[in-house]
Formats: sequence, C-alpha cells, structure tokens
Amino acid sequence: QQEAVEHLQRLLRINTVNPPGNEMAAARHLDVTLRAAGIETHLFEPAPGRAAFVARLRGSGAKPPVALMAHMDVVGVEPEQWSTDPFGGEIRDGYVYGRGAIDDKGMLAANLVTMLLLKRHVVDAGVTLSRDVVFVANSDEEAGGTWGMRWLIENHPELVRGEFALNEGGRTRIVNGVPLYVAVQNTEKVSHVVTMTARGPGGHASVPLAGNALLRLGRALAALSAHREPVFLTPTTREFFGTLGRRWPQPMERRAMLDVASGVPERVKAGARVLARIPVLDAVLRAGISATIVEGGIRSNVIPTDATATLNVRTLPGQSLDAVLGRLRRVVADPLVTFEVTSRGVDAPPSDFRSPMFEALRESVRELDPSLLVVPYLSTGATDSAQLRAWGMQAFGVLPFPMNMDDEDRMHGHDERVAVSAMGFGTRLIYGTIVRVAR
Repeated sequence: QQEAVEHLQRLLRINTVNPPGNEMAAARHLDVTLRAAGIETHLFEPAPGRAAFVARLRGSGAKPPVALMAHMDVVGVEPEQWSTDPFGGEIRDGYVYGRGAIDDKGMLAANLVTMLLLKRHVVDAGVTLSRDVVFVANSDEEAGGTWGMRWLIENHPELVRGEFALNEGGRTRIVNGVPLYVAVQNTEKVSHVVTMTARGPGGHASVPLAGNALLRLGRALAALSAHREPVFLTPTTREFFGTLGRRWPQPMERRAMLDVASGVPERVKAGARVLARIPVLDAVLRAGISATIVEGGIRSNVIPTDATATLNVRTLPGQSLDAVLGRLRRVVADPLVTFEVTSRGVDAPPSDFRSPMFEALRESVRELDPSLLVVPYLSTGATDSAQLRAWGMQAFGVLPFPMNMDDEDRMHGHDERVAVSAMGFGTRLIYGTIVRVAR
C-alpha cells in the first residue's frame, strides 16, 4: 500500500494535462523504476513530448501474454476550484489528492507495483509464469488516442498483442457505506459525434422572422430533451442487473433490476421505468444523446441562416447509429433540421465474462472480501479497451479502488482523490488477478 501511494504521489506531481500531454516525464519514471528492478522495458516517443511505454516479464510462453494497461495523460483542471494543489499529490484525511488520482494514475501506480511484486515474489523466487506479463502505459487516451494505444498497435503490435488485458473502465462500488460490488467492464458504449443543423431565412434583426434558424434549433433541442431512446438489452446488462438484483439494498430498485434481467417485455418496461431515476443505471439501458456545443450567428443585429448543435450520441454494442438518427429525425419532425455524422465510433465485440481472466478477477476479489459481488459491466464511457477488443484481444476494465458515488463524481471534476486504503486494496486485487491468470 505504501509503495503504491508513493508512486502515485510521484506521478501526480508530473503535470500531464492533455493537451498537450507531455507524458514523457511520467514514462521516464516508470522506465527507471522497472529497469532498476531488472525488468525489460521499451520507451518510444511517437511525437515530441509524447510517450509510449511497454515493459515485459517473460514467462514460458505456454499461454499467450496478459497485459496491464493504464494511461498517463489527464484532463485539465480549474485550480481555483480545488482545495489543494491539483499536482501536489497531497495526503489529507486518509486520501491522496490530485488530478489523475482516479483517472488513471491510481491504476498506473497499482500496475507498476504489481510488476515489481511479480518480479520480487514470483520470478525471483524461481517460479516460471505460463504467460508473459506486459505493462503498457499510454499517452493521449483523454484526447482520442492517436499517440497512445492506436500508435502502439500500428507500430509495435508484437509488444502488446496478447490474449487478455486489464485496463480501466469498471467500478468497485460502495453503496450506503458498504462495499457491495465490483463491476468488471467487458464491453462499452460506442461514442459518435453528430452535428444537428437548423436552417432558415436570414436578414436584419430589426424584422423578426418566424423561420429564424436559432429558434428552430432551440425547438429541435427541446424536442430531443423530452425524447428517451428505447431500452436495448445486452447479455452483459442482463447478467449485471440479474446479479445485483439479488443483493441491492433498496427494495424497489432491487425488484426493478430483476424485472429488467427477466427478459419478459412487460417486466423489462416496468423495471426500466424505475431505474430511469438513477442516471448511471439508466445510461446502460438505452442509447444516450447529449448536446455539448451550440453555435450560430455572427452579429447581434443579423439573423443567421443556420445554427448547429453538436451531439454526443452513445449507442450500445450492436445497436445501429442510423436507426437512432432515424428516431431523432422523427422526433424533431422538421425538414429544415438535418443530422450529419461527424465522427462514427467503432463497435467492438464484448469480452467473455466466463473467461479465465474474469474468473481470476472473481477469485481475487473473493480472497480480499468474500461479501463483494463481481459482475460484468457495460460502461458508458469509452476506453482504450475497445481498440483491443476490435483487434481480437479479451479486454476487461476495473476501477479497483472501493469508492462511493461522491468520490467517483470527482473524476474529471474538482478535488479528485483516492483513499490510501483503497490503493492498498486495488493493488492487491490487480496483483492477485495477474498471479492467478499467469500461473
């Protein structure tokens, strides 16, 4: 625990806000630490200041490699909104504070210590692993991944290809003060960017026009705000709610989870209505449409001929984006409002939640806390795992640090933090999982 916390503090004190990233300093800390332990390392600079880092513990090769992944870059901060230095790595009241403590330098530190523990207590003890264990630290995850996992796959696939990968993306959730479940991400929503454009007559603002494009866009946005996409269930979602529904503390929500998992249309509909009150659960049941940018107009006295809204549309695995857009066009019902796909995400097959990797995670959790449920999880956010799944690897995501919603909500927010005790739990969870799957 102490070793993991100390490495986390070192990493938090390296400013890797993306853009511009400047992850090389963080990668050098990883490189020096692992080389000093006698572990093989590879450090690349895909672009000035950017870094791609890979380390490897050699096994017998009886089984394909397993990868430990985390990214070095972090999102920006508003320092005046923090109660501490976002890049100070301060410990206060049992928590380590800093940008990236949760996303994703906490896991980076836990993965680093896992590699050191494997070298000290397994390899140096004379035990031969059945798999190579590959440590991957990426840049640019927070801004599209051009210089991160995508670059490694395109330029050094031999260093990162394997059967399994363990990455960010899940949850270890405390509910009502009690650690309840570990959600292991085995699939994720697909992120698309859609531009909605409203058109109308232009002219001098002194003469109001009924077809004003800005007002038309406003009506379209109001229509979308009232729209809810239909429920779209996946095998992961059914397993997730079916398992949680046996132990969830709130009776009405517990019944709703079991209803959704039942597959009976009327029960599914009734259960989804109840779960709709909880945004993080509702988001795994249906496609999401979020307006993120609105643009239009050039002067205060000119009526513009067009106005646009950028929509972030997140479809579920196997769901058609075109079908979603068809529903949105019908909801808006205005021929002068168009939808154009600006960026289409890539769908990827789910990883098998009955695989040896998932079982190793389950056994490691059970050893640490037998009361915790382990469930597969469809994440609403995007991670590097999607690229690996599309490439043919079985990628699983965990946030191995027990947290309540208050702390989770600090991710990408102010006063991001992780408990010191959670760092110990998370490092033991990752180490135990890799020992099991790589034996």
